[in-house]
Amino acid sequence: MELKEVIKVLLVDDEADIVELLQYNLEKVGYEVQYAYNGIDAVEIAKKFAPDLVLLDIMMPRMDGVETCRLLRSLPQTTNSYVIFLTARVEEYSEIAAFEGGADDYIIKPIKPRALISRIAALFRRERKKKQENEDKITIDNLSIDRVSYTVELSGEQIILPKKEFELLYFLAQHPNKVFSRDDLLHNIWGVDIYVLPRTVDVHIRKIREKIGEKYIYTVKSVGYKFSPDGGAE
Repeated sequence: MELKEVIKVLLVDDEADIVELLQYNLEKVGYEVQYAYNGIDAVEIAKKFAPDLVLLDIMMPRMDGVETCRLLRSLPQTTNSYVIFLTARVEEYSEIAAFEGGADDYIIKPIKPRALISRIAALFRRERKKKQENEDKITIDNLSIDRVSYTVELSGEQIILPKKEFELLYFLAQHPNKVFSRDDLLHNIWGVDIYVLPRTVDVHIRKIREKIGEKYIYTVKSVGYKFSPDGGAE
C-alpha cells in the first residue's frame, strides 16, 4: 500500500452511535472517513473508496465481519489495506477467526477514541519507517519478492499476498537460514504495541506455504521458522 497525504478509513459497524463517535474523532484529526452499517455495503464502498484502513465489527446483519474481511482481502482495492476489528467478542475462537480472515489487529469494545487514534497513528508510522528502511527486491531461484511494489512472483506468475503475509515472507527472506521464534516474528512484523496470539504466526505461515509451496519456509521444531533458499539445508 502506498502511503498517502490523507489516510482513508472505512468504518463498518451496525451501531450508529459508534459510527458517529468514531467518525467525528477520526475526521477531527484529519482522516477521510466513509462508513457502512453492514458488510455487503462495506464491500461495495471499498471498491470505489479504496481505503487505507478498515475498522470492522464482527457481529453485523447481512454479512458478518470475518466474511467481510475475507472479501475485502480478495479485492485489488483492499488487498493491502489494514483491517482492524473493533468488537465486543472476547472469545479466543473469534479472535483466531478474525486473524485467519486477514485481520491486522483485534480490539475489544468499548472503544476509547483517543487510544484508537494513537494506535492507528503508530501503525502508519511503522509502515512509513519500513518503507524508508528497505525497498529492495529479493530474488531466489524462481521466487521474486519486491518490497517496492509489494508483489511476489513465482515462476513468472504473480502471487497475491495480503500485507502481513507479504511482510512476514519478506522479513524471513531477508535473513536466510536464520531461525526466528514466534515472538521474534510477532515483534518484527506486528510490533510491540499490538497484541496478537502466537498462533497468528502459524496461520500466516500456513497461508504463505499454500501460495508459494513448501520449499522455502521451514519449521524448526520447538523453536520457530526459517527461510531456506537451498531447500532446508543447514
